[in-house]
Amino acid sequence: MLSSVLLDVAASGGNVGIGYGLGAVGAGLAALGAGIGIGQIGSGGLESMARQPEIMADLRTNMILAIAFVEGTSFFGMVIGLLVLLIK
Repeated sequence: MLSSVLLDVAASGGNVGIGYGLGAVGAGLAALGAGIGIGQIGSGGLESMARQPEIMADLRTNMILAIAFVEGTSFFGMVIGLLVLLIK
């Protein structure tokens, strides 16, 4: 994908505007934010399981649900960032 963006920049004479850069930065920040969020969910879940092992099954279910929501929003952010890059 990067090569197609670079070829587009070369074809347009280097005058592509700030949208390409902001789209790439937005997609990267969405992925980075999801990684940090999932790490925090996992950290809190493992700490809670260590304190109260009897709630492990319920906690695991809630962690998976929370991780799915974080990933869904991050994928949405990455798609929007990539659409900015690919759609003129």
